[in-house]
Amino acid sequence: MVVKVYGPDYANPKRVLVCLIEKGVEFETVPIDIFKDENRSPEFLKLQPFGSVPVIQDGDYTLFESRAIARYYAQKYKHQGTDLLGKTIEETGLVEQWLEVEAQCYSPPITDLIYKIVFDPIRGLTPDPKLIKESEDKLCKVLDIYEERLSKSKYLAGDLFSLADLSHLSLTQYLMGKMGKEYLIRDRKHVSAWWDDISSRPSWKKVVELWPGLY
Repeated sequence: MVVKVYGPDYANPKRVLVCLIEKGVEFETVPIDIFKDENRSPEFLKLQPFGSVPVIQDGDYTLFESRAIARYYAQKYKHQGTDLLGKTIEETGLVEQWLEVEAQCYSPPITDLIYKIVFDPIRGLTPDPKLIKESEDKLCKVLDIYEERLSKSKYLAGDLFSLADLSHLSLTQYLMGKMGKEYLIRDRKHVSAWWDDISSRPSWKKVVELWPGLY
């Protein structure tokens, strides 16, 4: 049964796509145009009552929230493709720790930046430089902690590329593209090397090539 992934052009669904590619799971995508409120249609809301993407359908199994989906497939196919969870319970604990850091500390300020710089102009809104600076300052504080961590280990959870690293790809790609904020990564030696490593993986290159979205 081929997995269906809804909304491939947006950042959070890309977290799922790159996970599926790393695990060697066959999938197909279903476009959803949020600017046309297709995510608010009665049909879509039956799948995702909050109206956000992604959603997956795997046979008669439906799941939403990108990190939950990625965890699900990383566990379901643990012994297939890239091991994204670690080989020991201690390694898995570190992976889960940094996944939480990404979700709770990294994602909020970078998402604010993306909405202010990329999405507000599409909606006809004028970005507020003061609010942009506030979000950037918050993100810098997180990246400074990442710089310290990555000075001691190749990846966030240790020496293995994991779901924790993978989960950063889809949002960070915005910084490196049209947002013109790549200096936030490049000004930090170890963060920059980490980004070059994880973003050069064939799985991520394929996602960006096939579903460039607003990068």
